[in-house]
Amino acid sequence: MTVTVWWAAPVDPEARSDLVPLLDDHERARMGALRRTEDRARYLAAHALARLVLATHLDTDPAALDLDRTCRCGAPHGKPRLAGRADDPGFSLTHSGALVGVAVGAGPVGIDVERHRTLSDLDGLARHALSPAERAAGPVGAGGFLVTWARKEALLKATGEGLASPMDAITLTAPGGPARILDWPGAAGAWWVADVATPHDDHPGAVAGAGPAAPRIEVADGDAVLSGVHDIMGR
Repeated sequence: MTVTVWWAAPVDPEARSDLVPLLDDHERARMGALRRTEDRARYLAAHALARLVLATHLDTDPAALDLDRTCRCGAPHGKPRLAGRADDPGFSLTHSGALVGVAVGAGPVGIDVERHRTLSDLDGLARHALSPAERAAGPVGAGGFLVTWARKEALLKATGEGLASPMDAITLTAPGGPARILDWPGAAGAWWVADVATPHDDHPGAVAGAGPAAPRIEVADGDAVLSGVHDIMGR
């Protein structure tokens, strides 16, 4: 098994209007509701990249992919998945700062990236996201906290629970070393997490999935995929 991660830069919808028709009605409405240009650019790049990568894998039209976003509550804001295709690849997408990312694997997978930034309430965030054992190990600073956050969010995306599941139930290795789950009641041993290289040192990334150990993780050029959209559409 291999998990492949594509990284790309955000793309302004006005500059890349050719990518907008790849999105479905729900995605176009969500993108249009975003007020800031940079948010729309991240949204478009992430969702167009996901569709292009999946379409190449499945040999189909990226605009024709039917994505199901039904949450456990019934609303359409859950983790996207391919509708009616349980045996097809798992995928996940993320965006922050100057990067968007898409991960694809044979089973459930999650990805997250976090741009280094000032955290105004680091203590409050630590109480929310770090386990008692992690807090007892001492402060990690904003940079280390964001590494841990990316690892945990990738895990929760992989499970499909997202931030509805408590981050502080998960205890991981310290951010200065390789990512590994030390304790997660009821889930330890069932999931893996790993750091993944990004094009920007100040954007730590992580990927996670089902299984006792991380598979081979490959990093690919998402910018090339977005630039080659016409080749993909015309294949």
